[in-house]
Amino acid sequence: MRIAVAAGARGGGVLRPLGEDGMPAGPVQVVPDLVAAVVERERDEAPRWVWSSTARIYPPLLNAGVRVGRCHDLELVESLLLGHAGRYGEPRSVRAAWARSRGEPVPADRPPHEESAQASLFDDADEGDGGADDIEQVVAVHAEQQRAIAGLDGFALLAAAESAGSLVAAEMGHDGLPWSAQEHDALLTELLGPRPSGGLRPRRLQDLADRISAAFGPRMHVNPDSPAQILKAFAAAGLPIPSTRAHVLKRLDHPAVPLLLEYKELARLHTAHGWAWLDTWVSGGRFRADYVVGGVVSGRWATSGGGALQIPRVLRKAVVADPGWSLVVADAAQLEPRVLAALAGDRAFTEAAAHGDLYEALSDAFQTDKSEPSGARRLDGGGWGPEDGGRGLEDGGLSARDKAKLALLSAMYGGGTGEAVQLLAVLKNRFPDAFEYVEAAARAGERGGLVRSRLGRTCPPPSAGWRELTSAGDDEAAEPRQGPAAQALRSRGRFTRNFVVQATAADWALALLGSLRRRLTTLGPPSSGPLPPSSGPLPPPSNGLAPLGTPRLVFFQHDEVIVHTPAELAADVVAAVHASADEARRLLFGDTPVVFPMEIAVVDRYADAK
Repeated sequence: MRIAVAAGARGGGVLRPLGEDGMPAGPVQVVPDLVAAVVERERDEAPRWVWSSTARIYPPLLNAGVRVGRCHDLELVESLLLGHAGRYGEPRSVRAAWARSRGEPVPADRPPHEESAQASLFDDADEGDGGADDIEQVVAVHAEQQRAIAGLDGFALLAAAESAGSLVAAEMGHDGLPWSAQEHDALLTELLGPRPSGGLRPRRLQDLADRISAAFGPRMHVNPDSPAQILKAFAAAGLPIPSTRAHVLKRLDHPAVPLLLEYKELARLHTAHGWAWLDTWVSGGRFRADYVVGGVVSGRWATSGGGALQIPRVLRKAVVADPGWSLVVADAAQLEPRVLAALAGDRAFTEAAAHGDLYEALSDAFQTDKSEPSGARRLDGGGWGPEDGGRGLEDGGLSARDKAKLALLSAMYGGGTGEAVQLLAVLKNRFPDAFEYVEAAARAGERGGLVRSRLGRTCPPPSAGWRELTSAGDDEAAEPRQGPAAQALRSRGRFTRNFVVQATAADWALALLGSLRRRLTTLGPPSSGPLPPSSGPLPPPSNGLAPLGTPRLVFFQHDEVIVHTPAELAADVVAAVHASADEARRLLFGDTPVVFPMEIAVVDRYADAK
């Protein structure tokens, strides 16, 4: 059962039941209270809700204490379909899709800041101002999408996973990541000194700034926040440098360098996650980020402010579970190399990926053949010495496991310098199908072609500027492309080489999220114990949805999730994470022997997980 939704004015709306093919399966129903109608239908029918945008429609429902099980996000799915057709980035709204299907002028999408400012959508939407959706358009666009999806292998799962991810994103933004403002303030005070006032630098930063200036001599005043002044100061000291990047500074022998490096690190913390960030983003013991599903072309998420995907390690001490609750922190081990193994179907590679430590399982390929006599040469041409101790260490200090890791990362990201060249040759010889999989993706990219994830997420086409730059030399008799053209070709090839792996990893992660979200709702509240004091309004048990006290997904970053759970349910959550990872594996790759192990820690604070 599917139900199309169009939010109307003053809390009302319009519903229409649909079949799985998207065609109407019942009459239009005008409801005066959309929230109440959703609660009733969710309890009685548990439909898949078809609406324009979860980011707009769902937050008002969450604020009213309502949670739904499934949805079809028309805007997210339209983006996926446009990308598959080589039209990435075109307008994706319901109105745009409607106009495109009718051959009419396509309206531009609303700016992102307008999209995210719809918390009171049901209260202020008005049919005349463009703020409400048209039920006829919602139904028609969904039907068109269902017809397109039916002809694309794997795309139905991609659309469902992306839509499920949108529900998770909205719920995490609503519930928030447990965050201790007191711990955060104490960490900042320890590192930077007391909170300053009047726009002044914190005491530690000011002390470093004074010492940096003094290191250049009494005649030179240097503001460490000014790259131009730093460059000028080093030039005056006879040390001209092209930039103030850390790796450039580390090559210099000057007393100001360690001070500058420390200043840059602390200043970054103060600017990105200092007291101003704390005041803005943390309230009621929660950090509520604004997640953007599919915000990166590969399908990875982004955030619109708050930096949830870039929490500094030092601040993980501030992520603290509520009393009587725990954090279950789960990280997919070696996700992208395992995805490559499952994609390529290379027999030897998949056998290695059936073990817990993939790099260790591959390490034999980067050691001497055990059938050779003692003192034989390694596969990469290096010689064994007594200091190796049987572990595969060579003069540079890389173990066989490290070599396997370097070779895999070089294959996926396009590395090809130094020792990586030799290691890639070993990888190619021992695992030819895996090597060829990413090489084929790179060649397709260099030709200007499109590549796709396992489920059909598609990379953007190259720009018109790229095509113009690289068009010279298309004639086979022409000289090989040189200079900027060659660089552009290699860059595109590196992008598509990694896209097929990273985008499929994003597909897997979305499948994991959807499965885990579903499993968590079945755990229910503990028989006793405290409730989270700051998680916001949740649905009551009577509406058939997740009751108060249910474990919640509160954080997601690429291959890592955090669940905030009553402590007595932590073991059940751990089991749910493992089961969800295995379900995601089966959904994407069938009966592959490749395993996707999760490294899981049950802790009181995030910093204790790693």
